[in-house]
Amino acid sequence: MSLPRFYCDTPLAAGQRLALPPALAHHALRVLRLREGAGIVLFNGQGGEYPAQLEVEGKQAYAQLGAHDPREAELPGRLWLAQGLPSGDKMDWVVEKAVELGAAGVAPIAAQRSVLQLSGPRLEKRLAHWQRIAESASEQCGRNRLMAVEPPQSLRAWLALPAQGVRIMAHPDAELHLSDWLKTQPTPEALTLMVGPEGGWSPEEMTLAQAAGVQTVRLGPRVLRTETAGLALLASVSAWLGWH
Repeated sequence: MSLPRFYCDTPLAAGQRLALPPALAHHALRVLRLREGAGIVLFNGQGGEYPAQLEVEGKQAYAQLGAHDPREAELPGRLWLAQGLPSGDKMDWVVEKAVELGAAGVAPIAAQRSVLQLSGPRLEKRLAHWQRIAESASEQCGRNRLMAVEPPQSLRAWLALPAQGVRIMAHPDAELHLSDWLKTQPTPEALTLMVGPEGGWSPEEMTLAQAAGVQTVRLGPRVLRTETAGLALLASVSAWLGWH
């Protein structure tokens, strides 16, 4: 049985006795009901992890860290998902599963057809929420590096940024199948997969993407929901490239 894993946003070092942050201590002692001497694992998202022993003094919890374990669970290449903001809490699901599938980062796109529109304090609150989901998913799935979750922005603004590898836009009417396109390409170091919101990308956004050199592809004969499409693309590309 694997040891409980905790993300701890602080410098970690072998031999260190670390006072656990209140939220982490509460989760370990009150939710998981761990006791004195329990084995745990800490990681800070900078790579590798530290096996540790839990020490309890009253309401305070400490971790006595062991030697650094350089174990990683990252893909051989970097996959990014540019996800058109879906409605409701669907983005929570996308972020969580993208972490599990090994994505290096998720870029929420405030597309023209996105129902969900965020700004100001509401945007900051939602971004912090997605980052916490990414941390929790990393604890569960064994990743020791945190997946990046970028602030939402328009497609035009996002396309103006330096590209994370080749940008691929999923569209059900594209002539070229993703697998056929991959066969013609050298193995990439990075790819960004672009998925529209409910209703898809607008004609203006399609024109912007094509002008920026984005490759349009289709995945199959079925039209997938927005919260399914990006995850299906991540899994399919990983399988076709042999990234595990």
